[in-house]
Amino acid sequence: MMKKQYLSICVGLISTSIAVPCFAGLTFGDAKTDTGALTISGYVRANYQDKNYGSDNDHKLQFNAAKLALDYDSPQWFGHAEYRCYQYSTLCDFSTLVDAYAGYRFTDKQTLTLGLQPVPFGIGRFWESSLYGGINNTMGLEDAHNLGANYHHEIGSTKIDLGYFATDGGNYTGDSRDSARYTANFVKTSDPTQSTLNEKNMWIARVSQDIKLSPDMSMNVGGSYWYSDVENKTTGLDGNRKTWALFTGLNYKDLALSFTGGQNDVTNKDALHPDYSVMGSYDGEYYVANKGQFYTADVRYTFKDVYKGINITPYAAYTSYIKDADGYKNSTRNFLGASFDYKKVSLIAEYIISKNDPFIGGDSTSLAQGDNVTKSNRLLNLTLFYYF
Repeated sequence: MMKKQYLSICVGLISTSIAVPCFAGLTFGDAKTDTGALTISGYVRANYQDKNYGSDNDHKLQFNAAKLALDYDSPQWFGHAEYRCYQYSTLCDFSTLVDAYAGYRFTDKQTLTLGLQPVPFGIGRFWESSLYGGINNTMGLEDAHNLGANYHHEIGSTKIDLGYFATDGGNYTGDSRDSARYTANFVKTSDPTQSTLNEKNMWIARVSQDIKLSPDMSMNVGGSYWYSDVENKTTGLDGNRKTWALFTGLNYKDLALSFTGGQNDVTNKDALHPDYSVMGSYDGEYYVANKGQFYTADVRYTFKDVYKGINITPYAAYTSYIKDADGYKNSTRNFLGASFDYKKVSLIAEYIISKNDPFIGGDSTSLAQGDNVTKSNRLLNLTLFYYF
């Protein structure tokens, strides 16, 4: 079961999404030479919260997380490693590896990547502009990082990804049995009444088509498919996942709109609980409905150089999981936010409204049957970044 502490303070910890800029870091060498270049970068961040649920609404600015990243780049080889440290009660009481991969460029438009890396599912790594991440992130479909290989090929304006991922990214440092991880995966449950699942042999494909509509307007459309074996270690039987997504994006100057929608279909070979499975991330475990439709819609606009180099990006996002099982309550997590970026500092302000959400005022049943909260839970989350 999820820790009570985890439910109340796992806020703004999920993923730094497309609203946050990237900075160069400290680079040694030259990426244009055969020896290549190594770049060290990262951030530290603090946050302030106000919410209408829970008891620890102390209105204090406090340390939230830190990231350290290493990137290598050369004409043919590239690589990336990333580790994050989070604070719930004490410094780094939850920490996890996010990525560790190496890749080879056959050409500028053809690469092979091996290791722990983002899987090619949905419109991109992130489906919305929020820092916190949508409800589909908590389901393990958005911003998922698993261990395997991905082949990427661009043919004209068509982009193709073909990936095989043998297993998930693993469990790291935390208090839970198997949920100290960045990506939401099926986990070894601490509840003896539930099945322990292991997802393996993940075959994931994505095709995306870029379309130039005018000098200032472009769009892309595409789809992705995810098939995997889901091993039930409790019953000794193998189920599967068959999940697909369709997506589109439209860009006009500094305006961007995107939509991702699809069907999640998991068979867990659990006769007692066939409608949901145990998953875990961010040092807590929770239940997720096996079958349903997921949706993410996002709009954002960037005001560049508003005042002495400050960029401001307001955004709004709708994310939901519409469950198929009778009596299961749908889950939503919606956003109104803005990022303020100046040199090595960013401030992200988000107002989040959610229902049946295990990370915002809910419990371990929120993404499955649904919780007992009748009203929407609301969270104001302010996060300050310093990049190095």
